[in-house]
Amino acid sequence: MIFEPETDHRQQLLSRLNRRSERRRRLRRGVYLLPSMFTLANMFCGYACVVYATRGDYETAAPFIGFAIILDMLDGRIARLTNTESPFGVEFDSLADVISFGIAPAILAFLWGMSPLGRLGWAASFLFVTGAAMRLARFNIQAAVDKRYFAGMPTPAAAAVLASTVYADPTRLTSYPGALPVLALVLVPAFLMVSTIRFRSFKDLDLSRPRPYTVLILLAAGLVAITSHPRWVLVLLAYAYLLSAFVEMAVNRFRRRGGSHTPLLAAKANDPQPPATPAS
Repeated sequence: MIFEPETDHRQQLLSRLNRRSERRRRLRRGVYLLPSMFTLANMFCGYACVVYATRGDYETAAPFIGFAIILDMLDGRIARLTNTESPFGVEFDSLADVISFGIAPAILAFLWGMSPLGRLGWAASFLFVTGAAMRLARFNIQAAVDKRYFAGMPTPAAAAVLASTVYADPTRLTSYPGALPVLALVLVPAFLMVSTIRFRSFKDLDLSRPRPYTVLILLAAGLVAITSHPRWVLVLLAYAYLLSAFVEMAVNRFRRRGGSHTPLLAAKANDPQPPATPAS
């Protein structure tokens, strides 16, 4: 009887510890669920794009690709910030990206501009889906050597080229000659996704170096531009990113050529000059 109060006290402490551990486990499960919720919303946007595209409402379908891009950027960052990265999250994100950045933009582009081409149109759309799936599979198994660059065009950027073009002019193309340029619109990003051309990832972008006021002004200017002229600003950004890889390649080649000629010029400048022969 003397030890009963002490035993009761220990039992109370154990029950409190159990309740705290259970709360922590529940909180942990909620934190693990948070990135997957963003991935699920990303997949829903791709599905909604397909639904509205089949209805012929291309002006509503195209922005869902943009919403999916924003959600795809958030789910990975939230997983890293909360330290909740998992193999399930990686696979789930890739499957959602196949829908949102592979199937959805391909169907959108086909129904909007390539249906007059018949089998040629849906074959080109299937190549885009194949390129997106291969790009995502390669990204999952490939170790990042240089985090500043992507090997091949990222699937969200390729989908943005198609979606921004449709959003800029959502009128459906009905003639065969008018639908032919859409083949290049679909096939060029498809082949860039499976290429080894380097595209900037902007993961090395340090926003703390510039002055905070400059960053805020630039962000405000970007928001004003997108809000005032969303159709043309978004299509300009999408095509600018596509062309940026080729511009950087040209600049690097020019620098290497200039650098290769510089040592030769320096060597010639340092060579001793032969003595001048006296004039006769």
